[in-house]
Parts: sequence; C-alpha cells; structure tokens
Amino acid sequence: MLQSRPPDNDASSDGAPKSGAPVKLVRQSVARLLRTTLALLGALLIPLGVVIAFLTPIIPVGLPIVILGVVLLARNALWGRRWLQGMLARHPTLERFAPDWLMRLIFGDHKD
Repeated sequence: MLQSRPPDNDASSDGAPKSGAPVKLVRQSVARLLRTTLALLGALLIPLGVVIAFLTPIIPVGLPIVILGVVLLARNALWGRRWLQGMLARHPTLERFAPDWLMRLIFGDHKD
C-alpha cells in the first residue's frame, strides 16, 4: 500500500508556525552574517597583506596574511570562489605553489 507523508513545512495544520521555526530563522541569519563578515575580513586581509609584504621584504609576514585572506574569501563568498577559480584558470602556475591541503581546504574535494 502506498503511503504518502504530508509536506514538511513550518506551519502546522491550523496555520500557526511550529515552535522551531523562529530558532531556525535566527540560526540561518546568524550563519549568513558570520559568513559575510568572514568574507569581508578576507577581502580586507588581501590588500593589507600586500602592503605588509612590501614593508617587510626580508621577513615574509605578508604572505601568510594574503593566503589567510584568500582562504576566508573563497570559503565564505561565492564571488570569492569564482574569482579564485578565474585566477587559477588564467594563471595555472599559481596552483603549483599551493599545497594540496590548502587547495582541499579552499575547494573541498575538487575545485569545479
């Protein structure tokens, strides 16, 4: 016998929202705000790291700051991930300098 389930939605049969709906909405809003903040922090760290790299040419302090900025940007913003994929497509030698663990951290299992 074929059994069908009612669709899962955030309203009960009388039209009132379930008690978990506001919690889910707050959790999604906080997650979205955190991802946006991390993406903006990554976008700010990239030029800051370049400036620090020029100010400290002997000690490579700026390079880890730029790498952290790129990772934050590519992990937390879709446009940042597309930007990084475009840069790697235009300049394939950049991928040679990135270790495998860093590429997996940014793109997951594959970078498609």
